Amino acid sequence: MKNIVLGIFAMALVASCGTMKNSSTSKVGKAQPSIANTKWTLADNVKGQTPTLNIEGSKLNGNAGCNRYFGSVVMETASGTFTPSQMGSTKMACENMSVEKNFMDMIQKANKYVVSGTTLELYQDNLLLLKFNKTE
Repeated sequence: MKNIVLGIFAMALVASCGTMKNSSTSKVGKAQPSIANTKWTLADNVKGQTPTLNIEGSKLNGNAGCNRYFGSVVMETASGTFTPSQMGSTKMACENMSVEKNFMDMIQKANKYVVSGTTLELYQDNLLLLKFNKTE
């Protein structure tokens, strides 16, 4: 009897988790405000310098945790599309290069963005990659 009750409880828990949606995720692929000419700081605590994202028209740049990076970006507000390209960076060696490598890998994979107040989230389809807080 105890196993049956635990089994029913476990199934109910799994079913309820499957129906819960993050409100930001439900906005992926929908119209978004323009993020041109904005500045952002990574919301996660990382070892070393916190990565930044500066969007100036169709250009992006910032600090990846050690090195400065730069590139181009195409954004479509109607669909929340975010397409970085032609990415490059300086080549200094730093103590914790894994933060920078992961940051650069994720920013290049991003293809959607969602803005919620002063928060910017970058997604690869429906997978959240990076979360930023607005600066300035």
